[in-house]
Amino acid sequence: MTTHKTLREGNAVLEPQRTRVKPPRLYRVVLLNDDFTPMDFVVVVLQQFFAKTREEATVIMLKVHREGKGVCGIYPRDLAATKVEQVAAFARQNQHPLACVMEEN
Repeated sequence: MTTHKTLREGNAVLEPQRTRVKPPRLYRVVLLNDDFTPMDFVVVVLQQFFAKTREEATVIMLKVHREGKGVCGIYPRDLAATKVEQVAAFARQNQHPLACVMEEN
């Protein structure tokens, strides 16, 4: 149990103010389909950068392949941006055009 003290300043009574902090906005990190990146590479990306099991990664990869995009995870803005950059750099290093973007959730 917490008690709040009321302060007096002259004739004014000062009550503690409660402020509500909004939770940070969340962003979906999404892989986009292309006709060149191998499916196995997409599975490796999902395992390495998004901590997905092989089964989870395969399901997401198939969604990307069939529907054009698939959600890898939902994160606060800074973490989502970092993941997008990591995936883009890894894809470039391996000479794949895999696109990864973030969308507001």
